[in-house]
Amino acid sequence: MTDISAQMKSESMELHGHSPGVVLRSLVIGLTAFLTVVDLFATQAILPSLTKRYNVTPAAMGFAVNASTMGMAVAGLVVGFLSPHIDRRLGILLSLALLAIPTALLAVAPNLTVFTILRVMQGLCMASAFALTLAYLGEQCNSTDAGGAFAAYITGNVASNLIGRLVSAAVVDTLGLASNFYFFATLNLAGAALVYFTIQRVQPMHSRAMTQSPFATMLGHWRNPSLRAAFGIGFCILFAFIGTFTFVNFVLVRPPLSLGRMDLGFVYFVFLPSIATTLLAGKAVTRFGTRPAIWGALAVAASGLPLMLSSHLAEVLAGMVLVGAGTFFAQASATGFVGQAAGESSGVASGTYLACYFLGGLVGSAVLGQLFDRFGWIACVAGVGASLAMAALLTARLTIPGTDERT
Repeated sequence: MTDISAQMKSESMELHGHSPGVVLRSLVIGLTAFLTVVDLFATQAILPSLTKRYNVTPAAMGFAVNASTMGMAVAGLVVGFLSPHIDRRLGILLSLALLAIPTALLAVAPNLTVFTILRVMQGLCMASAFALTLAYLGEQCNSTDAGGAFAAYITGNVASNLIGRLVSAAVVDTLGLASNFYFFATLNLAGAALVYFTIQRVQPMHSRAMTQSPFATMLGHWRNPSLRAAFGIGFCILFAFIGTFTFVNFVLVRPPLSLGRMDLGFVYFVFLPSIATTLLAGKAVTRFGTRPAIWGALAVAASGLPLMLSSHLAEVLAGMVLVGAGTFFAQASATGFVGQAAGESSGVASGTYLACYFLGGLVGSAVLGQLFDRFGWIACVAGVGASLAMAALLTARLTIPGTDERT
């Protein structure tokens, strides 16, 4: 098969990037991204079935399913610290191969505690592969290639939200819960095989000698008001996203909507517009600035919340489209800001941002799950709205020294 890094070097000479080689490279990058995080949200589509299997409350099951974000928060931080010393290809390959183990064991998890631990283990593996792939692309792409490569990776991630949920619902509906996890373990191994055949071994790049420890660098980032605000925005974004797309599943299967398992999978075509809109985030930031881009995205997400309280399916779906598109767009814009604001120490900053982002998902599933169980869907949606409002307030603090104040 084709070698991604070799293609990146040879194709950087092309002016427009429309050759078959560029298309193939983008397809491979997108597919790698898809297979890396497809397990993360696919399980949300079968939450009602899992709740029945373990005989627990929606809040308890929602927390267990989203416990993967705990592992992702830890792994994102650790990999950010150790990234300069990790062989990219070997790290990605091992992460995806090992991911298949906890995924397969979920099929036979005897209780909710074991299920939760296995989800944390999945998160550790997914985030390791995710962070190392981003580092690999950043190092192997020149300025000409970078936009297309990262766009392909983002598209693969967004697509996993749609296709993973759809496939999970279909497999459970036809073959049962256990078969679902065995199927996704097979996808994990397919991801490892793809990396083995398409990524060559490269040494981690040390562009400059480190002048201080990663821990000291991280403390420096936390003292930077703009980066601190960006970390908070990441926390709030996944807090809102998890709260919306975890507990709306229970609303969709209850009267008056009363959707079946397969119908619930098809609902997640609401992520289809996000695949297109997320790719526009970079252009929007360039044209309008980071703060207006994020504010606009948060406003779009917030406008979908009232629709999700409707008893009509079409309005609920429209609300889900707006929340999904807005949060994905804001996430892409905030991620780009962190890399720009951190300068030479972007690896540690990106790891810290990912840790805060995934921690927000874990806290969101716990807090909003309690609101959902105790006070209902309206209270849960209000909590999502509060998180988006907090992100909007934090966005006002995003500035980069030496740049236009409208950044």
